[in-house]
Amino acid sequence: MKTNVAEAFSGEIQSPVRSEAELRILEEAYCSHGDTVHYAAKPKFFEECDGSYVYDQAGTPFLDLQMWYSAVNFGYRNERLNAAAHRQLDRLPQVASQYLHREKVELAAMIAQDAERKFGHKGRVHFNVGGSQAVEDSLKLVRNFTGGKSLMFAFEGGYHGRTLGASAITSSYRYRRRYGHFGDRAQFIEFPYHFRGPKGMSKEEYGHHCVQKFARLFESEYNGVWDPKAGKSEYAAFYIEPIQGTGGYVIPPMNFFVELKKVLDDHGILLVVDEIQMGVYRTGKLWSIEHFGVSPDALVFGKAITNGLNPLSGVWAKEEMINPTIFPPGSTHSTFASNPMGTAVALETMKMLEEEDFGAAIMAKGAYFLDGLKQLQKRHAIVGEVDGLGLALRMEICKDDSYTPDKATMDWLCDEGMKGDLQVGAKMYGLVLDVGGYHKNVITFAPNLLITREEIDLAIALLDQLLTRAARR
Repeated sequence: MKTNVAEAFSGEIQSPVRSEAELRILEEAYCSHGDTVHYAAKPKFFEECDGSYVYDQAGTPFLDLQMWYSAVNFGYRNERLNAAAHRQLDRLPQVASQYLHREKVELAAMIAQDAERKFGHKGRVHFNVGGSQAVEDSLKLVRNFTGGKSLMFAFEGGYHGRTLGASAITSSYRYRRRYGHFGDRAQFIEFPYHFRGPKGMSKEEYGHHCVQKFARLFESEYNGVWDPKAGKSEYAAFYIEPIQGTGGYVIPPMNFFVELKKVLDDHGILLVVDEIQMGVYRTGKLWSIEHFGVSPDALVFGKAITNGLNPLSGVWAKEEMINPTIFPPGSTHSTFASNPMGTAVALETMKMLEEEDFGAAIMAKGAYFLDGLKQLQKRHAIVGEVDGLGLALRMEICKDDSYTPDKATMDWLCDEGMKGDLQVGAKMYGLVLDVGGYHKNVITFAPNLLITREEIDLAIALLDQLLTRAARR
């Protein structure tokens, strides 16, 4: 076995297949550790994937309950979507973004027409590659439309990406700390996280309470955001995730956004909805905001629109914000925006979603999965709360008092699941989990939307084993 960098990489064009140990030497020497891979001390290598599973070199199946942060909503190697990618690869895989291709136009029309039916406003779609880039584009749209206003509202626990502009509206200071002063940093508003909210309030009462606290900012000019004489706010928009993603899949009360939107409308503040993680049927609807009875001024999407294949993201915005007069050619650009591989797969995704009642199936599976999680909550004191909407589900890991956050146990559960030594019947499995939450103690479940009931039963059995091990350690 090669033991150093020089031996691991000899420079031959036709080198033999390297062992994992050799690859780790190369990774340690040549890969940036600035991404999220090295949250784990010894990141796992995977060799193959299919459906709800990823496989290591030994062929051990790992049931994936986070599906690439909800990017692979329709299962690994989805036959229909992969076929669309292959067809496009053989016909028009590349074309400069200054030209048109059929898939871009048809996809934009499908998304915009769907939004018009649901939200009651004509709009247009602007494409990009990653979620953070689409958030950046939306910030340009908002600033441009509001006469250059650069201040935004966003939620505590909210996550919108790690580019500079997106970091400014993401509540975690750790994403900004090393990069200087952020003069345009958002003002962060309390989100109705009921499990950790004031005691004695129902979920709906707490939602109303949070709205009233926000509305207080506009009571007087001395609260710092509103000029009552001019009737103008210093803030341009409120960026929201209808269900918080990295914040721990926190689901607000159903009255919350209706009440919040009235405050925004009364003060001329735009509502921008981030659907990058919850969009494309994660919650049983194309966009999670559809559950809450309000219409956005702009909506950002990405991730699962291509099922994790060639990246594509985008912004839908109302016509008055994005028409060519106000947002002319060249207002924003990416070389790979609206790339034909991405738009082709996304178009196939949208067509697939129109052919079946995905919503009903996902809500039924989600209810079944949530019931299983509730049974685990009854059996294990360290499960403080479970909740879910569709197949966006959460389990909060706590001390034995079922309330105090327990990050150490959460980290241990993730590492233990990656060992691949959980046994159900005669077969060994691993379990892929994702960590979220304000205290990094929440399992955020984003399983394959095509998951079977048998796979949900397997997930509950594997989780039961992990929780039992955690109690005995």
